[in-house]
Amino acid sequence: MAEIKELFAYLRVSDRSQIDKGGFDRQIKAIKSFCKHQGYTISHIYREEGVSGTKDELDRPVFQDMITAILSNGNRTIIVESLDRLARELRVQEQILMYLARKDISLISANTGEDVTRAILSDPMKKALIQIQGVFAELDKSQLVRKLKRGREKAKQDRGKCEGRKHYGEESEEERTILKRITYMRRLSRGQQKRMSFQKIADVLNDDGIKTRLNKNWTATGVKNVIDKNWITRK
Repeated sequence: MAEIKELFAYLRVSDRSQIDKGGFDRQIKAIKSFCKHQGYTISHIYREEGVSGTKDELDRPVFQDMITAILSNGNRTIIVESLDRLARELRVQEQILMYLARKDISLISANTGEDVTRAILSDPMKKALIQIQGVFAELDKSQLVRKLKRGREKAKQDRGKCEGRKHYGEESEEERTILKRITYMRRLSRGQQKRMSFQKIADVLNDDGIKTRLNKNWTATGVKNVIDKNWITRK
């Protein structure tokens, strides 16, 4: 029997009227039909509501939740009904697709059956752009490492000692992704009157199976410490 591949389904609508008109229902119907015929199983469905197709990957909280899950569990494939459900503008589509390709994540369009990220990687020019972005990402990382090293050396000179433990978000790409998600949940957005509590954020992370650096469940204190320490480093 052929191996059945698991993937994540990503749905997006711009506003409530699209939900009322069956926007989510239409998308999942097309995706499930494709998966049934191609032998895929959907491990989780992510619904992005009220997010314009012109927004990039960093302004999509549900999309970032999905990326966090992918980096945590090893599932490397996403399916959308069509590319316009990923993004309306071609520029944003390509930006998100290259973001996924850099992380070795595949994206399939149910309407065409195409592995879109693989198609991008087969284009020499686009592949070169991804590689260039990777070079600059590595450069940014190197500059950050050098800046942190200089900071530790200065702290050692000033105080005679320096803490060696890195703040949360400095050790891996997975930590940085989780930190962005925590920061997003904590900030006020889209007319919220009250920030999401530290305990609520911890509950969301625990419900999604995301562990702390020590492989333990999150607590309100742990979330607060992560936010506070990273705020200090950005001052």
